Amino acid sequence: MTSPSLTSTTNPGPELPAPAQGRARPSTAWLGLVPFGAYLALFLVLPTVLAIATGFFDNAGAFTWSNLSALVDPVILTTFWNTTWLSLLTAAVGAIIGAIVCYAAMGLPPTGGIRTTLDAATGVLAQFGGVMLAFVFIATIGVQGVVTILLKDTFGIDLQPGTWLYSVPGLILPYIYFQVPLMIITFLPALAALKPQWAEANLTLGGSRVSFWLRIGFPVLAPSFLASFLLLFANAFSSYATAAALASQGSQIVPLQIRAALTSETVLGRENLAGALALGMIVIVGVAMGLYALLQRRAARWQS
Repeated sequence: MTSPSLTSTTNPGPELPAPAQGRARPSTAWLGLVPFGAYLALFLVLPTVLAIATGFFDNAGAFTWSNLSALVDPVILTTFWNTTWLSLLTAAVGAIIGAIVCYAAMGLPPTGGIRTTLDAATGVLAQFGGVMLAFVFIATIGVQGVVTILLKDTFGIDLQPGTWLYSVPGLILPYIYFQVPLMIITFLPALAALKPQWAEANLTLGGSRVSFWLRIGFPVLAPSFLASFLLLFANAFSSYATAAALASQGSQIVPLQIRAALTSETVLGRENLAGALALGMIVIVGVAMGLYALLQRRAARWQS
């Protein structure tokens, strides 16, 4: 009679499948990216290449440097400067206000009604731009806007001396309108990644709330904040539709200058200047987004 222990030790059990022979089959998971890659190539890569290439040729198709030399023209330099200070200002204001809202949102329950409403509103308002946004500001604080007429008739306050809304300074408020929600979307995850253990360790070692933010919070969040600021700068620098709807009678910023080079009836034969302007714009935005990627990589160390 065989003992149970002997039976259990000699039972070979189920046979394992033999290891696959030969080379492993190549993965086909990358095929799922083909439609997205085709979309990027058609609507991003190809227009970018065409825009840059046209800056190096004249209307006859001959290679020339004259289009690029126009970038040092005082009018063009003023246009780039207007776009730069407008983007820096709105990015700074949007980043500061957005960071304050993010800090306040951290004290709310993540699934509460206010926090849920905030998340939904930022997602919608960050994409609310273009002609719709321009119409909102024209109807509200334009020359004949509802608020403009109300304040003028009731308190004698004129919001539109010199019709500032239709110039470069008038773009500040509309740009901030969509910059703040974008900042909240990009910066709130970084703020939420601050670990409670860090605050507890700071208190254990005799630190205070102020010392926590000065020695831990601000240094950890600085790369994410700067990255979000650069994203807002690039977003404002490349914005077109809102500015085109408000400042339709001038070319004070680069996107509108590109439109003028393509469609102007008074400056003929300079269509390829738009390619040179686009090249300068791509370089500036590319540098900003390159720095953004580097800062995001550094910030990811603390968020993992």
